[in-house]
Amino acid sequence: MATQPAAQGLPLFYKDLVPLNSNEHANFKSRQIDNATFMQGQHAIPLTVEEFVSASRYYPIIFSAGDNPVPLALMGMNEGINVFMDDQGKFNNPVYLPAYIRRYPFMLARLRPDSDELSLCFDPTSEALGEFKKEGDPLFDGTEPTQMTKDILKFCEDFEQAGARTQAFVEELKKAELLMEGEVAIQQEGSENPFVYRGFQMVNEEKLRDLRGDELRKMSQSGMLPLIYAHLFSLNLVRDVFAMQMQQGKVPQQVELPTA
Repeated sequence: MATQPAAQGLPLFYKDLVPLNSNEHANFKSRQIDNATFMQGQHAIPLTVEEFVSASRYYPIIFSAGDNPVPLALMGMNEGINVFMDDQGKFNNPVYLPAYIRRYPFMLARLRPDSDELSLCFDPTSEALGEFKKEGDPLFDGTEPTQMTKDILKFCEDFEQAGARTQAFVEELKKAELLMEGEVAIQQEGSENPFVYRGFQMVNEEKLRDLRGDELRKMSQSGMLPLIYAHLFSLNLVRDVFAMQMQQGKVPQQVELPTA
């Protein structure tokens, strides 16, 4: 999931990316902020496979459409709507926060297309970083990174490794031809026609049941089966997210689920 800064676009949430270094950011500090306004309006957040079980307690887990599917935690039924957050960018109730959210405003990125080396970068537009006088924890002690910066780097490195494992998991699903175009129909009381959502992918339960015993055993031994079932069980939460959206007066639209 390493992302190279490119003119054609930046990763979800990020408005800009700058390499962190002791020359330019010697006096920078990182502070806690009480909101997540950087992700307001984002209804689908990337997940790694390590997070499937925790995330499945709160969000439907789907796969984006296209040839390179990405697992996503669904936080709203329509683009621009996140039912778990209020207008101030605060979460309504305690929920599991995907690592993709917790990583922000940092990430590892390739600075040169011809190199595989990753550098720790950050989004300079974030309110969490800056030359604060009375708050925050320093990122550098002289020219050396502080323990906080080392911990941030370790978290980002772990995220990249989890991203690689996630890509491998998705490749195995594709290889077994287990992914199919998804569709969810929700019949709302008082509505003549159901709300139908498409534009995402999900595991085909019928094909999963029809797999040969040796294939199922291999998936069980590799740890794939629990992840698949976490995904399938989480789809029951689609109706809960739909109901939350209705309760908040954010009327769902019968359109395809946009992908992140």
